[in-house]
Amino acid sequence: MSEFNIFQGTKNYIASEAVKHAVNVANALERPLLVRGEPGTGKTLLAENIAEALGMPLFRWHVKSTTKAQDGLYVYDAVERLQDSRFNDSDVSDISKYIKLGPMGQALSADQRVILLIDEIDKADIEFPNDLLLEIDAMRFTISETGEEIVAKKRPFVLITSNNEKELPDAFLRRCIFHYIEFPEKALMKEIVEVHHPGLEAKVVEQCLAVFYQLREVKNLRKPPSTSELIDWICALQKANVDLSSIGGGIPFLGTLIKTEDDFISMKKRGLA
Repeated sequence: MSEFNIFQGTKNYIASEAVKHAVNVANALERPLLVRGEPGTGKTLLAENIAEALGMPLFRWHVKSTTKAQDGLYVYDAVERLQDSRFNDSDVSDISKYIKLGPMGQALSADQRVILLIDEIDKADIEFPNDLLLEIDAMRFTISETGEEIVAKKRPFVLITSNNEKELPDAFLRRCIFHYIEFPEKALMKEIVEVHHPGLEAKVVEQCLAVFYQLREVKNLRKPPSTSELIDWICALQKANVDLSSIGGGIPFLGTLIKTEDDFISMKKRGLA
C-alpha cells in the first residue's frame, strides 16, 4: 500500500490508532469495513473523512427499514416509461433511458476508485445483507431489463455502519473487516473538542469533560450522551456565556446531552437537572 493510500485521519477527524489500523487493513485487502459503535461516535463521519484523506468521491446509501438491495443497484422507472408512451412523442423503445443507477450501481460504474458508504445497514430487513453478497464479492451486477452488465473498473472502498440493532448474517460478516469504535478516552476527547472548538481555554475544557464523563458514568441511562452531543453542549455554553465553575447545582442546557424522558427524570433525582 502506497503512502498516498494510508489513512491517518484528517484535520477535522481525530482517528484513534485502532480506527486508522482498521481502515488501512480494509483498504489493503479490498474488503468492506463494517463499523459498529454507539450512536454519535462518528461512524458516518469516518466515511466522509476517508474520502477526503484518500482523495476519492463518496457515494452514500442511507438504509431505511423499507430499503431493498435492488434499490442500491438500479431502479427501472416503468411508470415514467408508461407516461411517456401515453402522453409524449418520445421514443420509449430505449429502456436504458428509464434505468437509474442507485448508490452502489454508481460506485461500481465509476471510472475511478470511490468510497461507498452503506449507512445503518441493520435498519433494513434481515435478508438485506444476504441479498448483497454476490455484488460485494463479484463487484458486478446485471440490469435485467437491458441485459447490460455493470462491472467495477476499480473495486470501491466499501464502509458499512451498524448500530447493532439486528444481528447480521455470518456469511455477510465473513466478507468484512470488523471494527468496533470504542468511546473516546478523555485525552482523545480533548483533541476532538479542540478540532470543533479551537482555542477553548484548558480549564473550560476540563470542566466540560468532567461533567460529561460524570453523566456517562450514571448507571442505567437509556442513552448516554455521545461525542456529537458534547460538541453541541459546549457550543450552547459558549453562545450563552455560561461559566460552569459558577454553577451551583444542576447542569445547564441538559437537554443538549440527555435525550429521553426516563434519563431526564433520573438526572432530576440526582439533582443534576
